[in-house]
Amino acid sequence: MMNSETQSSSTRLTDQAGISAELQQQASQAEDHAWIEVIQRMDEIYADLVHYQVELEEKNSALEDAQSFIQSVVSAMTEILIVCDINGKIQQVNQALIDTIGLQKEQLIHQPLSSLFSEQYLPMVAEFPEHIRSGTLIDCEVDLVNTDQQPVPLAVNCNARFDHNNKLCGLVITGKPLGELRKAYQSLQIAHEELKTAQQQLIQSEKMASLGRLVAGVAHELNNPISFLYANMFALKGYQSNFTTYIDAIHADADTDTRKRLRKELRIDKMMADISPLIAGSMEGAERVSQIVANLSQYSTPQDQSIQSVDLIQVIIRAISWVLQASPVKVKVIHDYPDKLIINNNEGHIHQILINLLQNALDALQQIDKPLLTIRLIQQQKFVHIHIIDNGYGISDKDLPRVFDPFFTTKAVGAGTGLGLSISYGLATKQCMGNLRVEQHTDGGAEFILSLPSGEQPI
Repeated sequence: MMNSETQSSSTRLTDQAGISAELQQQASQAEDHAWIEVIQRMDEIYADLVHYQVELEEKNSALEDAQSFIQSVVSAMTEILIVCDINGKIQQVNQALIDTIGLQKEQLIHQPLSSLFSEQYLPMVAEFPEHIRSGTLIDCEVDLVNTDQQPVPLAVNCNARFDHNNKLCGLVITGKPLGELRKAYQSLQIAHEELKTAQQQLIQSEKMASLGRLVAGVAHELNNPISFLYANMFALKGYQSNFTTYIDAIHADADTDTRKRLRKELRIDKMMADISPLIAGSMEGAERVSQIVANLSQYSTPQDQSIQSVDLIQVIIRAISWVLQASPVKVKVIHDYPDKLIINNNEGHIHQILINLLQNALDALQQIDKPLLTIRLIQQQKFVHIHIIDNGYGISDKDLPRVFDPFFTTKAVGAGTGLGLSISYGLATKQCMGNLRVEQHTDGGAEFILSLPSGEQPI
């Protein structure tokens, strides 16, 4: 490179040659222009050489900076980097690979790519160049082999490399050791399982808490058929004594008058007429008790229940009965739904959702002078919408978007877990393939709308 003194001096060769202006004039007069033209041409070439020299040195400096920058980036990479030619010969590696397998860079350059991997993955590695030529990118898991001949699991990605003419010239392999990834995945898996377990426990806790609030209503539901059964059995026991007396008289060969008298005194004909209704009533009461127990089991047992034909109206009626029987507040209920509506869904989940929604509505009516609960059913082409409306104070605008958030509640501490509506939303959207939303009712109060896929039409 020319120094600053050279650049600051005259760059004209005619000046450096000492040719005076007078001599040039004489040469011109003698028509000796050839020499001067040569000198002038040399002067132009010399000036161009100086310019190119400066430009070349600037580009060399920029190239050195670029190389230094690329080298610093490659060295700082935590992922493994391997650069190969199109035939799978190693051209460049980074420090991460050196640290992983324990070989120096000089030991790796110009070696075949297959020398880095364990034997079982060699067929896969051998196909890398062919995949690159066909334009297919590779993303897989392989094992490197370190200096101790121990496998190093690696998740690799192989991409094509092109030269300055955009011609395929090799491949670039990047990879991340799977040891940390596997540990992170295992930790994530454990955390996920713990979260699922905790979620199931929370769901069960909320279900049992709701069930506890309904014990009084369920007890009342059970008391009616059990009392009916007890009364029928008491009557049948009395009938047994009379029948025994009458039959013993027959077996003792009592005369006709005696049998007629006993038949009248013991009211045999009336008892015979009562037996069929007593048995039918007892069977009905037993079936009712069995149904209530089955519903309780279905509501409280954490098990996956299959989709089945469900009479939605009976589920609604049962949920209303359970909640109202357990409520200390006497609520007027207005309903608008058909006598029967069959859909295909999960009865236990629907029942739990309705219980939670109705209980939430009754909680909102605790301080209302004339509490009113409206149940309305609207059918559309693909969905059945159950509207549960209370005439309470409603939900504030700022709380409305958070109603279904887990643990969100506006109740006093200890009065609610904040999980009932959240669980109901999850059951409605995931298990029941429907939806659950809340709105401010136009007449005040809150309106919860449970939407379920419709099945058969009402009968």
